[in-house]
Amino acid sequence: MIEDIDCDVFVRIQTDLLVVGDSIMTDRHHASNGNYEDTDPQNQIGGIIPAFPLSGWLRHGMERVVHEYDGTACHPGESNANFMKDGVYERDLDDGYHEKGACVDDPKENDGCVVFDLFGGFGNQPGKVMRRPIKFNPVRSSVDYTRGQAEGHYRRLNRNVVSRNREDNREPLRNAEIDAVANLDGCWHLSLRETKPEFIGLLAEGIDFLDGHQTDFMHQLGGARNFGAGIVDCHFINPLYEERELKRVFDRGKGNTNKMGEKDEQWAKEYRPVFVEALEERIAEGP
Repeated sequence: MIEDIDCDVFVRIQTDLLVVGDSIMTDRHHASNGNYEDTDPQNQIGGIIPAFPLSGWLRHGMERVVHEYDGTACHPGESNANFMKDGVYERDLDDGYHEKGACVDDPKENDGCVVFDLFGGFGNQPGKVMRRPIKFNPVRSSVDYTRGQAEGHYRRLNRNVVSRNREDNREPLRNAEIDAVANLDGCWHLSLRETKPEFIGLLAEGIDFLDGHQTDFMHQLGGARNFGAGIVDCHFINPLYEERELKRVFDRGKGNTNKMGEKDEQWAKEYRPVFVEALEERIAEGP
């Protein structure tokens, strides 16, 4: 059954406003009509959303799924890293994580836990999932959804950071410029070096978890432990779709074909339950 799944899968992502910590790369020299001003509401600036915040967001959702199935996930950080606050690492270990790489005796013989297998770790061992950045463009006709691109409008926001002391009467302390993408609608392209049933099951379950917890600070795209950023509607696009069917998903003038409807039913009733069962068995094996 897994042989019917291509190594390239896609995640639908929609959000009104996205701000990511390591910023957004812009492509101003391709801006049309001379609208190069980032504050111009009619600007035609496109750019790239880095893969790093996308990857952290996805991994966090997957880790929570592993926890819900009573498993432990590989911690993303080293035990001797600077966590800025004492006890953070130990609290994480008590909250459903095991030490990074503790699930692997020999990388050549053992794949470790499913999170380690997907995201990689020690000994220059690459993960099985490759995460690409999302290229966005404000011109819908210039977006190729089959390559994991999105329609989006670049904005540079100016905000005043004000004093929180009541006697200061919200006096501005400094001005900060923030890169953002508004009205983002597109997909994220993921490639698997190897397709395993539990990988597809965890991807599907992880994306569903993130969509269901999109208003939680901990599960917002581009946020941190206690700071949310982008509230994202997301779902795992049916991996049984062909390229032409994937294009229809984003074509606002067309609906699903009967064949797509049949594939949706097939995915929900036949494929996904098998992949989720494989995930449960992999987690039950322990790290």
